[in-house]
Amino acid sequence: MTKGRIRRVVIVGGGTAGWMTAAGLSRALGQSDLSITLVESDAIGTVGVGEATLPQIRDFNRLAGIDEREMMARTAATIKLGIEFCDWGEPGTRYIHPFGTYGEAIGPAPFHHYWLAEMANGNVRDFGEYSLPIVAARAGRFEPPAEEEGLGAYNYAFQFDAGLYAAYLSDVAQRSGVRRHEGRIVEVESDGETGEVAAVVMETGERIEGDLFIDCSGFRALLIEQELQTGFEDWSHWLPCNRAWAVPCATSAETAPYTRATAREAGWQWRIPLQHRVGNGHVYCDRYISDDAAAETLLANLEAEPIAEPRQLRFTTGKRRRMWSRNVVAIGLSGGFLEPLESTSIDLIQSGILNLVTLFPAGAIDEADVSEYNRLMDLEYDRIRDFLMLHYVLNARHGQRFWDDMREMELPASLAEKIDAFRQRGLTPDYQEGLFLQQSWLSVFIGQGAVPEAFDPRVTSMSASDRHARMERIHSAIAGRAGRLEPHLSFIGKYGAAYRGEGIRR
Repeated sequence: MTKGRIRRVVIVGGGTAGWMTAAGLSRALGQSDLSITLVESDAIGTVGVGEATLPQIRDFNRLAGIDEREMMARTAATIKLGIEFCDWGEPGTRYIHPFGTYGEAIGPAPFHHYWLAEMANGNVRDFGEYSLPIVAARAGRFEPPAEEEGLGAYNYAFQFDAGLYAAYLSDVAQRSGVRRHEGRIVEVESDGETGEVAAVVMETGERIEGDLFIDCSGFRALLIEQELQTGFEDWSHWLPCNRAWAVPCATSAETAPYTRATAREAGWQWRIPLQHRVGNGHVYCDRYISDDAAAETLLANLEAEPIAEPRQLRFTTGKRRRMWSRNVVAIGLSGGFLEPLESTSIDLIQSGILNLVTLFPAGAIDEADVSEYNRLMDLEYDRIRDFLMLHYVLNARHGQRFWDDMREMELPASLAEKIDAFRQRGLTPDYQEGLFLQQSWLSVFIGQGAVPEAFDPRVTSMSASDRHARMERIHSAIAGRAGRLEPHLSFIGKYGAAYRGEGIRR
């Protein structure tokens, strides 16, 4: 391991991963004797389709000292209150995974058990009607939640142009002292004794030395794999989608405060509305549909004319066996990829950054810190994998080979246990930390038709009439609160309307 204190950090690769890392580290670790250099080449493109985020990005914005109004204006951002899933259950069904809670505590049992009891009694309302962010999203309304928000507590994220976001973070990071070095890396030099990366060599012959290297080189994984050969855990047997077509189109519908994921024959299609355009993509498995047919499916289901040529991405779901190896940390696509179904790509970048900040060596790199970093990232990837798989294995698209195979696949024990616990007793994972907590699992279980065999017996401590009256009051209060929120586009116009010209050239 590196013997001395870390004084030189070299980030290999720009894009969202590179510049998020640069902005985060420079703000959190900006001591005067730490230099941060980011190396990127204008000639090498970035993936740049991760346009939808999760609420945790607001934590990153605070860490990096980002003004959200400015960020929204610079990236043509809209608000995101959740993700709508269409046709994943029975044909014609749809539900929203919200960034918030359902109902409120009305007795000793969790709220959804009272809803299950109502359902058993024939008093059925859609579960989403008890969630303020869902009702607001469907009505196209939004206001930032008040600090004291009780009933219907919620959070929000952003939908933005990923290319513009990277450019904006580049400005933020360079204002904080990060040095950008333009050029193509042609060689990686390693220390013959320790095996650590010592320097990257540019096309010009210049050497850029470092003590800690952050690999943000995307799927190429220039340092973590090509140089250190860390190894890759292939999860395509659990998440088989391995390709995507992406294309922007003009906006023809209301710019809604949510992302949409619509099931297709051999995958699914995303819709992400921005201020100046709509981002679209078709994620699929090439064992079930040809590339040409997948592209045709995407183009046939756009709401308006495309404004660019479709671009294809190829990937394998999984992760590196070690995200931190020797003096190299892989962040972003170089570390792994779990497909964009729940907008996790940017959040995994953020998790990598925040864990690195927490475990950043005070002196030399310590193996205990490296092991803890890898443990935390492995846990994050494992839990996200299970949550993404849940959508597929609970599908009700019978008679389509891809979806039939997904329902019948052999599950990792960690996911099988969660599904059994919900189907038998309506239990959800009791995570205290992590990306997807109880309310998220609940939204997918119920949204895709998984009904527990029994509800919590503590529900019966309340009379059926009293329970129904309380549920109706909650429903009425949420509907009233949502109706008083500002129209989404009105909020955008006042809070973060995109700059004309420089801000939204793409």
